[in-house]
Amino acid sequence: MSDETDYEIRPADASDETFLWEMLYQSIYVEAGKEPYPREVLQRPEVAKYVRGWGRAGDLGFIAVDSKTGQPIGAAWCRLLKGEEKGFAYVDDLTPELGIALLPEYRGRGIGTALLERLLQEAKSLYPAISLSVAPHNPAMRLYRRFGFETFEIRKAHPVMKRELNG
Repeated sequence: MSDETDYEIRPADASDETFLWEMLYQSIYVEAGKEPYPREVLQRPEVAKYVRGWGRAGDLGFIAVDSKTGQPIGAAWCRLLKGEEKGFAYVDDLTPELGIALLPEYRGRGIGTALLERLLQEAKSLYPAISLSVAPHNPAMRLYRRFGFETFEIRKAHPVMKRELNG
């Protein structure tokens, strides 16, 4: 596979839920040298809520698709989680939480940057801000800072980052 990947970005819809489950798994940061989490972690209610029933009102996401194979290779999505459903990066009832991931073989090629740009652009018309929770040593934190995310709070040693969208 060459370093250059020809890809397209399209909106995510309800038919993408299966792929979003894979992206949710890929988004779980594992420190170098550590064992990955078992896939059963996705069935924990506090994790599953980020994808289960994808396509409901307020869900916003984008899928990167390899132009040669037609296969999805990455996603960026956000979902409002409030009330009993509050997530790891809950800020308030108007701020959705972000998820982003790529299949490992597609990382480091600017695809995540393009997905995040597209998601943030579209989210501006829907939400005042967007939040995320990140492992303290996750290199993706550089990407989030580059896009204007700032640490809002530290929860269980994990930064909760927020980016204002209309300001």
